[in-house]
Formats: sequence, C-alpha cells, structure tokens
Amino acid sequence: MRSWLALIPLLFLLGLAIYIAGTAWIRFDYDIPFVGWVALIGGATATLLVGGGLMALLFYSSRHGYDDLSGGDRAKSDEPPEASWKRTDNA
Repeated sequence: MRSWLALIPLLFLLGLAIYIAGTAWIRFDYDIPFVGWVALIGGATATLLVGGGLMALLFYSSRHGYDDLSGGDRAKSDEPPEASWKRTDNA
C-alpha cells in the first residue's frame, strides 16, 4: 500500500513535467534543423545503447560470479574489516 502512495506524487511530477515541456514547445515556436534532429536521434540512440550494454554487462558479471567477494564473505564475520589489514610500516 505504501508503494502506491509513493507513486501518486511521482505521477503528479511526471504530468507536471510533461505539461511544462508541452507548453514551452508550443510557446517558443522554433524549428530544429535537420542536423539538429540527426544529433538528437543519434544522442538518444547512443544513450540507450550504452545503457543497455552496461545492463548486459551487469547481468553477465553477476551470473558468471565476477561480483563475488575475492577475499571471502566478510558479512558473515563478526570482526571489522580493519582487523584483517596488515601494517607494513613500523610507525
């Protein structure tokens, strides 16, 4: 139930943002040249491709064990991580 209550202000903010963007689009009637559309579509496409590629790498590394802790699972240990550090200086 709480998640639905959190969704109401988010939907309100989304509607407000769409309203403001639409009003600005109509009020400031400015034509974007062809090169601008190419840049806009290319930038959006590149952003989606990079985001999708990073998500694919995230799932790949998670499924193949690359995200496991290298020194053992410290979460199960009661000692703080500082206890396992070794001093190399004599100070």
